[in-house]
Amino acid sequence: MHHLLRHVASPLVKQGAGLFAKRFERRDPLAAQQALFAMLVRQAASTRFGSDHGFAELVKLPYPLAYERFRRQVPIRTYADFWQEYFGPCFTDDGGGKRLLLDDVTWPGRIPLFCETSGTTAPTKFIPFSREMFAANKQAAFDLTANYLARTPRSRLLNGRLLYMSGSTLLSSLGDEIQSGDMSAITLRYAPAMLRPFVAPSPEVSALPWEEKLDAMAELLLANRDITGISGVPPWILLLLNRCLALGKGPVPELLPGLELIIHGGTSMKPYQREFAELFGSKQPNFLELMPSSEGFMGFQVSGEREMRFTPYYGVFFEFVPFAQLDDRGRPAADACAVPLAEVRIGERYAVLMSTCAGLWRYHIGDTLRFTGTEPLTFEFTGRDRFLDRFEEKVTQGEVEQAVAELNAIAGVEVAEFIVGPDIDTRRHLWVLAMKGVVPPAEKLALLLDNYLMIQNADYATFRSQGRVNAPLVLTVGQDLIYRWSKEVRGKLGGQSKIPHVDPTLDGELVRSLASYAGCGVFSESQGRLRIVRV
Repeated sequence: MHHLLRHVASPLVKQGAGLFAKRFERRDPLAAQQALFAMLVRQAASTRFGSDHGFAELVKLPYPLAYERFRRQVPIRTYADFWQEYFGPCFTDDGGGKRLLLDDVTWPGRIPLFCETSGTTAPTKFIPFSREMFAANKQAAFDLTANYLARTPRSRLLNGRLLYMSGSTLLSSLGDEIQSGDMSAITLRYAPAMLRPFVAPSPEVSALPWEEKLDAMAELLLANRDITGISGVPPWILLLLNRCLALGKGPVPELLPGLELIIHGGTSMKPYQREFAELFGSKQPNFLELMPSSEGFMGFQVSGEREMRFTPYYGVFFEFVPFAQLDDRGRPAADACAVPLAEVRIGERYAVLMSTCAGLWRYHIGDTLRFTGTEPLTFEFTGRDRFLDRFEEKVTQGEVEQAVAELNAIAGVEVAEFIVGPDIDTRRHLWVLAMKGVVPPAEKLALLLDNYLMIQNADYATFRSQGRVNAPLVLTVGQDLIYRWSKEVRGKLGGQSKIPHVDPTLDGELVRSLASYAGCGVFSESQGRLRIVRV
């Protein structure tokens, strides 16, 4: 029955894809942002947040004046600010279960769903996910698919199913039929019935623990030649494909001959391109990058283009803070000079602020990007503000600094300076510690740092236990060396030029530069043994 439905629906969808793709191309990003701003402010004028910030007056003004007042009257906020002022007072946990009821607080009506993410100021962040945001995300997914089909006339994507690597589909209750859970799981759980024949795996498989789910998805891929697409985060897609390779005992293109498209997001594909190329050889599938988040959708890659399109059409009004204005914790001041989309500069790196149709206002999301072109409006993801997050582990700079503080509390250990970044090939963190006095064994320091981070960060502990992040590698150097490196290689020393504790580059270039300067090697797996790799 499902195969018949796909067979009937595929030609109809393909026929309409070209029309919707043309409509997408005709959209004006700047006009769309002005319209969205007016809609968001009008909708939220009667909420508590709208009353607190004078939205009723903004509605009466033309866009230029309304936006200038909005920028003055609404401070930039982090999640901690929203939790303290608006969400926290509506949350209870009295032993009988957690309850979070947001009725006309920052968005009109009751918020029915919350995306759960690891928080830095509380055990869990509850990101509001309104019906309007759900509809906006569906439209983004539809536009991505329409553009792909319109530009790939011979596509067989809709003749099969898309394997969606979501989080667990198990949702938690927050009282009064309100639910919370992983954003990708919410999307999958509430997908329209007409799309279910096109999506795998089953809800039962999606609800399994990670390792079991990985095996089940690999077996599904190997047993079902109708899987034509995979959607997920690049490192986890690679884990899945390597699991297929181990179980199937053959080249990936032969094991998965129907695989046409890989949709990836959440982290840059650049560090993983070599491994994908080696897995598929001359029979590469198509790749499309997108930039979603629990808070709102930012953009996707149009088939045939090298970079993502910025897509400011889906329920979010965007503002941007120049990266140089962020503090050492990666945060902008409440009154930082943010600019709207119309005023961004090509080539400059920005932190992203969102005002959304789920009730976040001038919200500092923590992602950074750089615009690369105007016609069309293209951009690239440039990492987190100050996070160790290349493997989705969400380790904050504060947690990193606390781990080193714990080291320095041990008698005889004195870390004078340090930097930590990702070692992509081995999926672990590379720490370079500038030590004073007697230097303990690096293996002991690595074990201690690993344990401290696992105690502080539940995501990191889970990923370590599952093997999704490997044990860290510690290199020790003299204090003088790290400062010589900063002066000679970075051209920065003294004044306001500090050693970044978390490597701000996307792929760990800075920490590898320091390791290379120190004459150290980085260990990586190769054919079942360890070897030294010069960086």
